[in-house]
Parts: sequence; structure tokens; C-alpha cells
Amino acid sequence: MSGDKHDFEHTFSFRPVPFRKFSFLEEKETVALLMKWSMLGRLSAQTFSFDQKFHLYDSDRFALCFFTDSSVLSSARTTVAWQSLDKPVASVDVEVVPCTKISMDLFDPIYTCGIVAPSGHIARCLHEIYPDYDKLREMLLDEDSENYHILGRAERGELLFRLFKHLCLGGALNQYEDTVEPYISITKKMYKELISVQKDPETKKINVVSMVLKVRVWDESGQCYPGGQDEEQTFAYLIVDPFKRHVTLLCHSYGVGTMCI
Repeated sequence: MSGDKHDFEHTFSFRPVPFRKFSFLEEKETVALLMKWSMLGRLSAQTFSFDQKFHLYDSDRFALCFFTDSSVLSSARTTVAWQSLDKPVASVDVEVVPCTKISMDLFDPIYTCGIVAPSGHIARCLHEIYPDYDKLREMLLDEDSENYHILGRAERGELLFRLFKHLCLGGALNQYEDTVEPYISITKKMYKELISVQKDPETKKINVVSMVLKVRVWDESGQCYPGGQDEEQTFAYLIVDPFKRHVTLLCHSYGVGTMCI
């Protein structure tokens, strides 16, 4: 009973998990693509263990504990985005991100509506500013596009779609791909490494068990992490495995990425 009494009063403590590595940040082929997309050195993923049971109603408390934990602060200061956290954290804004997909079928519509040709090449289109514009970016960004709604609000909210969009849009000096395969391939690799799944013993169905929080941190001067202003390509997600009691911080700070490997 004493545990129940303090259920809403507990705090979380965190410890780095140094052996947890991510191949999408280390493999030669993937690193070359991140460099091409101007995300190398600006995209990072770090995993921490935590010491209490996590429930979704704990999200705000969990995130605030995370960004004020001394072990987290000392371990993560090497990332580009983290350099803005030089003042005490006042609050953390948390958005719960749906994470239910277990298949790349989510992207089937881009192949059936003319955005991507059977060869995998991305169709070009006219734009008043960008001479090299294409229908994929148009679908991702332009709400007035005829193809914007081939994926509904729910699908666009999914972590799987968000990762794909982040990779397609890239960093400040992004060199866009002519074919969709690199985006699909790296999205799949990232998603598979970041989320945890379990098989239902009765139905044999695979379900995602990870819970995902998009976070923005505030200090006394305003929003400070992952950036000082809202920029779609500056983002931070806490991806929680409630069974292993692991949380991975995935973040990216928009700008010019590392230009050499």
C-alpha cells in the first residue's frame, strides 16, 4: 500500500547505457547518406536506463526528471542541440506521439498516386522558388497540394512518418535524392532500432510497446531545447521502453552538418 500512496510523487533517476549503439549512426553507407542530407553530426541517439515504472500519465514528470538529471546532463552535453541547455530547466512541454505501425505499408500511397514512379524515381514538379522541387516534398509540406491528403492526420502523426519526413527534408545543405529508396531504407533501419515490439502469445500479433514523447524544454528565458525557436527539423523525441526501463533520446539540430566522414 505504501507504494500506491506515493505513486504520483515518485521521481525518476537515469543512467547512461554505454553499450547501446545505433547502426544508423555508425554504418558507412548510412553515415554517407546523413552527410549528404546535412544531418551528420547533428543527429544523435543516446539510451538511458531509469529506475521506476513508467506509465503514460507520468509523461510530464518523466520528461522533467530526465532533463534535470545530473547523469543525463553530463552524458548528453556533447550533442549539438544540448549546447543550448546552459541554464536551469523550468519546464518541459510534452507531446505524446503515436507509435503503432509495424510495416512500411504506410508509404504505399506515394507509389500509387504518381509521387514515385515504378522505377523508384521521385517525380519533379514546378515551384516558384525552388527549381529542383519534387512531388515528395510537395506532399510532405504543402497542405494545398492535391497529394497532401493521401495520408491522413493520424498517419502523419505516427513516429514512422515523422522519421521519414525528417530524413527527406534533412539539414541546411541537404542534397535531395532522385529516388525514394534511400529515404525508405534509412527510415526502416532507424525505426527498427529505436522501437521495441512484442508478440501477443494468444493472437501472435506483433505490437509496438514503445511510448514516444516529443519534447521541448524551457528555461527562464524561454524555449531552449532542442532549439530556441520552432523549426520543424530541430526536434527531440524520448522513446520509452517501459518493460526494459530504457529511454532513448533522439534529437536533431537543424543546420549545416559535418562535411566529411
